[in-house]
Amino acid sequence: MQRFFSTTCARFAKQTPSKVHYAVTPLPETLPRGFVVTGLHAGVKRQPGVLDLALIVSKQPQTAAAACFTRNAFLAAPVLVCKDVLERGSGRARAVIVNSGCANAVTGKQGLDDAWKMVAAADTLADRVQPISSTGNIPSSLVMSTGVIGQNLPIAKITSATTNIKVDELGGTPAHWELAAAGFMTTDTFLKLRARKFRLGGKDVRIAGIDKGAGMIHPNMGPPSPNRPLHATLLAVVATDAAISPPLLQQALTYAVDRSFNSIDVDGDTSTNDTILALANGASGMEEITSANSTEFATFQQELTNFAAELAQLVVRDGEGATKFVTVEVQVRALVFNPIV
Repeated sequence: MQRFFSTTCARFAKQTPSKVHYAVTPLPETLPRGFVVTGLHAGVKRQPGVLDLALIVSKQPQTAAAACFTRNAFLAAPVLVCKDVLERGSGRARAVIVNSGCANAVTGKQGLDDAWKMVAAADTLADRVQPISSTGNIPSSLVMSTGVIGQNLPIAKITSATTNIKVDELGGTPAHWELAAAGFMTTDTFLKLRARKFRLGGKDVRIAGIDKGAGMIHPNMGPPSPNRPLHATLLAVVATDAAISPPLLQQALTYAVDRSFNSIDVDGDTSTNDTILALANGASGMEEITSANSTEFATFQQELTNFAAELAQLVVRDGEGATKFVTVEVQVRALVFNPIV
């Protein structure tokens, strides 16, 4: 059985009911260990004080990373750069930098250069948070952008804000995670943040996720692959203190996205920027999952899938002008065909 979640839009309604009640402050004990985050105003958005930059840093240098990207024929610069970072790091990354207000899409070489500058700024911040030995100049930060298409980023403002932020401004409290979630928002009407705790490998494991999206939502995402084009403005980051190898994290994420984000729709438009990122830093202290045939992997994959579905439904509920949330359950049954001779 496959479930599809969609919205019914009332674009000409006089007023859409408030959806702020869907915002939930996570409990401190559900937030993953070993991550520090925040959100701030860098100046991408013109309104003073409106948050437009989010930073997520793992204190564990060997953090596993995975991603699913849009299959739109036109790929925004951050998508191309993220894919490159994951390939060069063999599925390892320890920071994510996200800006809202400008998608850095259809921006050519300048857009690529700006995305790499964001990666470099986030790498420098991660080194200040937790210095590590030389990585041979391999980038270790992932980048996402959302907002207006066809405009260049005010990159100097973004790099300046990332450089000037003090390390102690980042933290792992619910308030810090809410600031990060706010930095994702464009036309979203509420913070899309969730967190939960579950048992895995004899340890308490925590997982937190942020996503954003209200319009241009028709995700069609898959794992990075050199053998097919990348097509994904829906953005999401899932961070967990579980320990799992990069290939298995990618396998679990792909499975989860196919059963969650790829099953939602708001307006039928697949964005140039859609990206789902997952980080697993192992700070829970559990033994790393290295076998796809293990009970631990099956448990992790199902927990991630359920969590991704919860995040995906938040996007549907916030569809621009949406007044109804619709779930369609499709059951496929075997048909017996008896030809008449």
